[in-house]
Amino acid sequence: MRYTYSMPLTNIVYALLAGILPAMLWLWFWLKEDNLHPEPRNILAITFIAGGVSVIIAIIFEKIAQDFITDSVYKYVVWAAIEEIVKFSAVAIVALRSKYMDEPIDAMIYCITVALGFSALENALFILSPLNSGQLAASIVTGNLRFIGATLVHVVSSAFIGFAVGLAFYRGAIVKSFSVIIGVIIAVALHTSFNLAIINGTATDTLKVFGWVWVATIILIILFEEVKIIRPMPTKNTG
Repeated sequence: MRYTYSMPLTNIVYALLAGILPAMLWLWFWLKEDNLHPEPRNILAITFIAGGVSVIIAIIFEKIAQDFITDSVYKYVVWAAIEEIVKFSAVAIVALRSKYMDEPIDAMIYCITVALGFSALENALFILSPLNSGQLAASIVTGNLRFIGATLVHVVSSAFIGFAVGLAFYRGAIVKSFSVIIGVIIAVALHTSFNLAIINGTATDTLKVFGWVWVATIILIILFEEVKIIRPMPTKNTG
């Protein structure tokens, strides 16, 4: 993906606002799922910023991958894998070892926060190109489509990894590692399917994909309820 960087400062500001404000709206929505024991705002802010920084790292690795991979399908699989691994790495560095990571639902919250930070900057970069060309209508359409499509794909994909971490929250290191691997595989599969459907499909197919994303979002809300009831494994009485 090619991004344009030489442009007026006002366009950059508008693009950043168009990327960040919708992401903040989504963040407010998802944080309501953890309203009983909310995470500290400073940690959430750092996590959100880490998601934005992850975009730059992902672009670098995607550029390297593009130089070696010629098959378009494999390329999108690798790109999706890069983005999901980079996002989760940001969560692992910033939040997973934090003292505030003290219940299973926290993993989903932090994964979603990173995903929204990632999506905010990525959306801003996508909006910059038509905005810099004076195509205001196109930039608005791009922003709206990514608000209801690509942003939710990032959220749902990362949240599945967070759900996997939450499921194994009270388990040993081996089970946690295996759970993370399964979560990453599912996230990459979802992310890749969306990208390929958008790129190779017709307008009707694209609308179907957006519908599928909203179904996945409903499933995500259900997963939130499931992870809330996870409790430590009962200890065996050896007496």
